[in-house]
Order: sequence, then C-alpha cells, then structure tokens
Amino acid sequence: MERMTDEPARWSQATVYPDMWVDPDSDPRNSDGVSPDGELATLQDFLTGYRLTLRMKCEGLDPEQLARRSVPPSTMSLLGLIRHLAEVERDWQNWITDGEPLPQLYGGPDGDFDGAVAEQAVVDAAYADLEREQAATDAALAEHPDLSERLGKDGFAVRELLVHRIEEYARHCGHADLLRECVDGRVGQ
Repeated sequence: MERMTDEPARWSQATVYPDMWVDPDSDPRNSDGVSPDGELATLQDFLTGYRLTLRMKCEGLDPEQLARRSVPPSTMSLLGLIRHLAEVERDWQNWITDGEPLPQLYGGPDGDFDGAVAEQAVVDAAYADLEREQAATDAALAEHPDLSERLGKDGFAVRELLVHRIEEYARHCGHADLLRECVDGRVGQ
C-alpha cells in the first residue's frame, strides 16, 4: 500500500539529463561554449547566470506558491528572495557612493521577507523593484571598469563588490532550489 503524503513528487522538465532544470538546448544560461575574455567579463557572466537561475526557479508559479514559506520559524520564500535581492542591490549602490544612503525599499529588518504576501501586485512590484535596482547597480559599477578601484566611504574595491554580488545570488539560488522543490517538487541545477 502506498503511503499518502503532503510532499510533492520530485520531477524535472529536462529529458536529456534528469538532474537538470531544463534540457541544455533550452537553457538560457548556456552559451556557445565560449567563455568570456577577461576578469570583468567573467565576473559579469557569472552574475548574469545566477540572476537567470533565480528567475528560472520562480517561473511558472502563482503568487501563493511564490509567497509560500519554507520551514517555520523561517520567513523565507521565493518571493521574499526576490524582494531581498532587490533590497540588497539597492544597498550595494550605497556602498559605491559617498553621498547619502538610499532609503530601504521594504522597511526594517526582515521587511523584504515579512512583506512577501500572496498578491499579484506584490509579485509584480517585487520583479519591477529587482529589475530597477539591478540596472541601477549595474550602471553605477559600469562607470568603474577598473576592478582595483576603491569606491564609497569604506573604500570597497570594484572586484570585491562584484564577487560579493555573485556570492549573494549563488547562496540564494541554493535556497531557491530547496524552496522550489518544497512548492511543487521540481528539481534541477
């Protein structure tokens, strides 16, 4: 007799390799096998790949699924991750400038996760916030192509800012893997 469970069955959309998210020919992160030239281009390529991975982990879900919390007492959800990364992108802009810091998008501690509620307007706003803040941080850093240049009040090197951004997205893509599997059982890199 098969036991009933609330856990979704594990599945993948991929048919070529069952542990992949999608088949290689359908994966927007795949290039023609040519790696970028230079350190700056390599760092930007990794950042782009992790950004795409996060979006892929959230695709095809409705607001309730995106806002679904992981394991109590955690407030983490896929929607919360989108909001959190928008907030973090904004904060990195503060690291770059000597001026007054930009205000937080979602308020106090954990506001990015606590405000991640299952409403389409909240989902749409989170994606718009993320795109806007990513573009603003990208534009600010594009003015400083020398990876050794030090920016802001604390003198962070451009290289350090780029590596830290990659680390932040990579870490949260790992969270997104587990969150997505809990939502509908979909697995893959």
